[in-house]
Amino acid sequence: MLVDDQELLRAGFRMVLGAQHDIEVVAEAGDGVQAVELLRSVEVDVVLMDVRMPRMDGVEAIRHIHGPKVLILTTFDLDEYVFAAIKAGASGFLLKDVPPAELVSAIRSVHAGDAVVSPPTLKRMLDRFAGYLPSESRAAAAELTPREREVLMMVARGRSNMEIAAELEVAEATVKTHLGRVLAKLGLRDRAQVVVYAYEAGLIVPSYRPNG
Repeated sequence: MLVDDQELLRAGFRMVLGAQHDIEVVAEAGDGVQAVELLRSVEVDVVLMDVRMPRMDGVEAIRHIHGPKVLILTTFDLDEYVFAAIKAGASGFLLKDVPPAELVSAIRSVHAGDAVVSPPTLKRMLDRFAGYLPSESRAAAAELTPREREVLMMVARGRSNMEIAAELEVAEATVKTHLGRVLAKLGLRDRAQVVVYAYEAGLIVPSYRPNG
């Protein structure tokens, strides 16, 4: 499902996705209200959602969406909205000028249950805004074992499961097991929220600098 108030942008995404044998655009909406209404009657696996739209923005819409995975679309100057979107339940975010191949890959990854996080962009976003956003009450990282905490920190810095496995000299399946326990103990949904948690909990200190 494509949700964006710019019809031309939706048309561009529809053309790219329509060329894929395993992806079908089954619905489109021009704002969050329409998206939420359509999702009551249309079966959707992944929602590609703009952040800033009339009537209901993407962040608020996510709070009303249960079931489909949500990928947020943004421009760099709206990164504070993306932080809120990930906390609200988005499975990741893409920049609006994302190359077609990356767009397709991201949708497939989210459909498979993974979170799509661009580590360099997410780091810039969190470095800039994390210190200014309200924290929620979370389970303490002290509940984690040393290895689980180690995996948490590596995920928070944008490492993939494969990279973590190589550095820790363990199987990738072992990393997935540790990450699963981290998510369960901290009440987090996916690796995107692990990054948010690490910044909010002060495990990674934002390096905010005014005007860049």
